[in-house]
Amino acid sequence: MVPWQQRLATGTEDIQDEVIRWYREAGNGKAYIPDMIWGTLQTEAYATVILRRVVDFLGVPDDVPAGVAKRMERQQVLYDGERHYDVVLGEQALYTNVGGKSVMRGQLERLLRDIDLPSLRLGILPATAEVPIFPVPGFNMREGEANYELLSSGVDITDPAELALHEKAFAAISSAASYGSAAEGLISKALTYWNGD
Repeated sequence: MVPWQQRLATGTEDIQDEVIRWYREAGNGKAYIPDMIWGTLQTEAYATVILRRVVDFLGVPDDVPAGVAKRMERQQVLYDGERHYDVVLGEQALYTNVGGKSVMRGQLERLLRDIDLPSLRLGILPATAEVPIFPVPGFNMREGEANYELLSSGVDITDPAELALHEKAFAAISSAASYGSAAEGLISKALTYWNGD
C-alpha cells in the first residue's frame, strides 16, 4: 500500500493517467460503489467537487482542473465500443450531497442519459434491498485485479482465491440491484428530491 499523499505528491493528474491506462488495458470491468457516483460516470462539476475535497483533505498539490480534465478523458472508454462495464451504485450514491442541488441535478440527469449506453450495465441497489451478503465497502474489478480506495491509501487484490470471493460478492450485490426502468425510477425519484426547495 502506498499512501495517497505519496501517490498524489505531484497532484491529481498523474493518478488519473494511471486510471486511464488501467481502463484502456481492461476489456471489461465491474464496480460496486455504495455511496458516491462511479468516477467514470461523474459530470465535470461533480468530479471538480470530489477532487477539490481530495486536495484539501490530503494537502496535496492543487491541480484540480488538470485532474478533472483527465477524469473526463477517461470517460471515453464508455463510448469507444471496445469495453463493457457492469456497475452497481448504492441508492445512497444518488443522495450523497456532492456540491449541492445544482451539481446533483446535473449528475443524475447524466445517469439517466447514459443508462442505456451499450458499454454499460448500470444497476441501483435500493436502500431497502435484502442483499445475500454482509455489507461490504465499494470496490472496482477488472481481469486479475480488484481495487479498493481507502481513506489513506489504495489496496490492490490479485490473489485468485480473493478475486473469486469478489466475483461472488459482486454477483450477490447485482442480484439485489434494480436495472432498466426500475433503476431509472430510483434515479428519477432522487432527481425529484434534488429539484425540490
